[in-house]
Amino acid sequence: MLVFRGVPERATTSTVLTIGNFDGVHRGHRALLSELTAKARELALPATVLTFEPHPRELFAPDQAPARLASLRDKIELLADCGVDRVHVCRFTRNLAALTAEQFIERILVHGLSVRHLIVGDDFRFGKGRGGDFGLLQRTGQEHRFVVEAMHTVDFGGIRVSSSAVREALAAGNIEHAEELLGRAYVIAGRVMDGRKLGRTIGFPTANIQVRRKRLPLSGVFAVTVSGIDAHPLPGAANIGVRPTVAEGLQPVLEVHLLDFDRDIYGTHVDVNFLHKLRDEAKFDSLDALKAQIARDVADVKGFFYRRGAEAQR
Repeated sequence: MLVFRGVPERATTSTVLTIGNFDGVHRGHRALLSELTAKARELALPATVLTFEPHPRELFAPDQAPARLASLRDKIELLADCGVDRVHVCRFTRNLAALTAEQFIERILVHGLSVRHLIVGDDFRFGKGRGGDFGLLQRTGQEHRFVVEAMHTVDFGGIRVSSSAVREALAAGNIEHAEELLGRAYVIAGRVMDGRKLGRTIGFPTANIQVRRKRLPLSGVFAVTVSGIDAHPLPGAANIGVRPTVAEGLQPVLEVHLLDFDRDIYGTHVDVNFLHKLRDEAKFDSLDALKAQIARDVADVKGFFYRRGAEAQR
């Protein structure tokens, strides 16, 4: 897959295109991307995604912007897994936001990406003041000879699949429902960094995963698996939050205690797959109290994986 920063003034090839933020690349996104890639193969053109960085709400209302489900790197990898050929990451600025819907179509879609077939959600809005809609795209498409196709809402179990619904499930600790909406486990990826090694001193060494985002959609203690170390995912107990007992401040930290594991993995890039929430993050009066709780958490995680294995054998 090819990744481009921005959109050229003049396209070098026509495209089959979709537009969106694709945060989390959930079931609804993947249904749209399946339509995109099928049409692209039919027309022998690249399946192309136009996405924006940062999220528009992060520009205009950063304090109210939703927590991201995935980093830009993770999103691009997920799009590649869906068979996308090209991704244009367009920097979202006030100048871009000031383009009228007609200017956006002319500059971005017609000249910059030479769209031949466009697939967007049936509620897609764009341009200054969200003045453009599906009807305008259809009318303009007839003039510029590109087809516009609507992708209708995808639901799962009667619930509309959306990034907001995934965030709500994660925030509520309903990891299993988030997995249903995503069609996969919720994942945070990052590199194992050198830490204070406090966990090792109390008998529970942890891998400290680098988290670049200031806000995350979930917090607490979880049963997880970690991919990227061995051929198969390794089970573990993860804590994600601000570590109030040891007064680490407000920057979120992700720590994973891998079960029955004792190897140096500093520098390894891993995926932490969240499977089940055990409890909320809590502040303890002492390190001894924290150690006792971690021991209970590890026992609960082992119980979770034992029950999971037993169910899989039925």
